[in-house]
Amino acid sequence: MSHLFSALQFRSLTFRNRIFVSPMCQYSSRDGFPNEWHFVHLGSRAVGGAGMVMVEATAVSQEGRISPDDSGIWSDAHAEAFAPIVRFIRRHGAVAGLQLAHAGRKASTDVPWKGGGPLGPEQRGWQPIAPSPLPFTDSHPVPREATADDLEMVRRQFEDATRRALTAGFQVIEVHLAHGYLLHEFLSPLTNLRKDEYGGNLENRMRFPLSITRAVRDIWPEDLPLFVRISATDWVKGGWDLEQSVELCRRLKEQGIDLIDCSSGGLVHQTVLPSGPGYQTPFATAMRRKVGIATGTVGFITDPVQAEQIVATGLADAVVLARQMLRNPYGPLEAARVLKIDVPWPDQYLRAKQ
Repeated sequence: MSHLFSALQFRSLTFRNRIFVSPMCQYSSRDGFPNEWHFVHLGSRAVGGAGMVMVEATAVSQEGRISPDDSGIWSDAHAEAFAPIVRFIRRHGAVAGLQLAHAGRKASTDVPWKGGGPLGPEQRGWQPIAPSPLPFTDSHPVPREATADDLEMVRRQFEDATRRALTAGFQVIEVHLAHGYLLHEFLSPLTNLRKDEYGGNLENRMRFPLSITRAVRDIWPEDLPLFVRISATDWVKGGWDLEQSVELCRRLKEQGIDLIDCSSGGLVHQTVLPSGPGYQTPFATAMRRKVGIATGTVGFITDPVQAEQIVATGLADAVVLARQMLRNPYGPLEAARVLKIDVPWPDQYLRAKQ
């Protein structure tokens, strides 16, 4: 018996195991549309046995992209382009998830393999918006402080994206409140210097992100789960921290959020993280035990026995794998072999099962 390969139930949806593919930006879209690369990238992970395949941070608007090459779902045509990919993921036994995101002040940058630096208007770039006019680095443009009208527009964009995700056939939505992007920027006192009802104390800083998750939950069908990714800490003194994250997650639980995907960092440039095997798992454990909500854990989870131990001992409900799934799209099938668990293989691959 393996806990890692036991089924996980949220609302009406059953996940075949506790191995989730983390949303990983591919920087390979044109005008926000997924293409053959995304079909192969995401589809191979479903064939490889993952319980859920989550599409990369997908922008709710053109201005919400990290780079001009990010995926998006700001039109019905984008939803139509995702639909065949979603059908393939589901046909091969995995749950199809979509992470909805807005990059905030970290928008309008180049792809990582070209340095990831800021892009000006002459380079397909644009001026980002943020809670406060604070650039991500000295070389990044100063973002425009979001007005009340901007915030209402962003809220409507998340609502419209949620409807389109449902039309495309997605079964899970994850709202991105992490990694220094727009909603995380509202949460952290390091990036939110507003003097209105969206800035200042913790209650005010949580107001806009919670309004977004509430709006998405109100639209997303009651029988389908909704996840949220957080950065549990900024790893910077005076920033967002674990204590504030616990309070945020209590509020998210009250809204009907089903799982907290626990990551960290991303807000402040060149922050040093104490990385190592399972270094972020204690955040997932803290949320699980202090809030009483299901959690996923990320970060340097590279071994099947390590993943099994995390789930079996109740440190988290699922492992959310990124780089390890890039290294081996069929990692879940390999993990089952290592743990001596018999799981179904695609008929086309049965000759390699033994």
